[in-house]
Amino acid sequence: MWRAGSGKTEDRNQSTQDSSIIPPPSSEIRLPEPSPASRSAGATPRYRYKVVRTYPHDRRFFTQGLVYEGGFLYEGTGLYGESAIMRRDLQTGKILQMLRLPEKYFGEGITIFGDKLIQLTWQSSVAFVYERDTLRPLGEFRYTGEGWGLTHDGTRLIFSDGTATLRFLDPNTYAEIGRTEVRDQGRPVRNLNELEFVPDPVEDQAGAGAKDEAGGGRPETGGASGLQPAVSGLIYANIWPTDRIAIIDPTTGRVTGWIDLSGLYNPPAAERDDSVLNGIAYLPQTKRLLVTGKRWPRMYEIELVPEPPR
Repeated sequence: MWRAGSGKTEDRNQSTQDSSIIPPPSSEIRLPEPSPASRSAGATPRYRYKVVRTYPHDRRFFTQGLVYEGGFLYEGTGLYGESAIMRRDLQTGKILQMLRLPEKYFGEGITIFGDKLIQLTWQSSVAFVYERDTLRPLGEFRYTGEGWGLTHDGTRLIFSDGTATLRFLDPNTYAEIGRTEVRDQGRPVRNLNELEFVPDPVEDQAGAGAKDEAGGGRPETGGASGLQPAVSGLIYANIWPTDRIAIIDPTTGRVTGWIDLSGLYNPPAAERDDSVLNGIAYLPQTKRLLVTGKRWPRMYEIELVPEPPR
């Protein structure tokens, strides 16, 4: 998301009430085991990071969504008059294809489901659907409220709108089939932004085919989950405008861990309000996260490191 001075409203700051959690700024996706002391105390596990590798990123782009698929990096960007969807070479950062949105749209999160690439918009309540390999527009669909982040679990699209709620959509009809509230220690976690679903390591290989074939059938009604996920896993969510990523159990909405990425990149003072952490992609070959931010010059492949108990 974006601060008021650059086009976002101050209403977003109203979500940082005492009853909700927006952590202050202070890294094998196979999560390291939290310390016994942390488990016994009931505290939510916390992680720092180790940078394994860096990749180039074009600082012109206001990153809103990031997906790695089929050997290519797909990026959705925001800002009115600058929003775009693109396919890039991860190693070089070279843009292979790019399609700009009409100036009236502020692009938001993206995901790839089968052979379709889907991109949300911020306040226009419309999502665009493209052919994955060509970026050819295929259509659009409407939703209520704002669009922030988007991912999927092989069966359902998972959608954030800046609140503490995650919505689940049928990937064929785009109808809402369920929702869950994200909580840590019983308190709602608001400003959920960019999302990435990461399958459990043991199911990563088995679930690869399901990603392309899942999504058929009739949506179930009611409940928090609707259609059941094709594979089990966790949702990783940027918390705007912090340096934190929440690790979320999609079946319960419970936060199972926090990743603190403070210090990963320190933007120039004049850009700090806008150049915040945003963008998470899963690299299946290395089973690590790729992260970046809005107008950042680099992307970072990281491993997670458990924090010692406090």
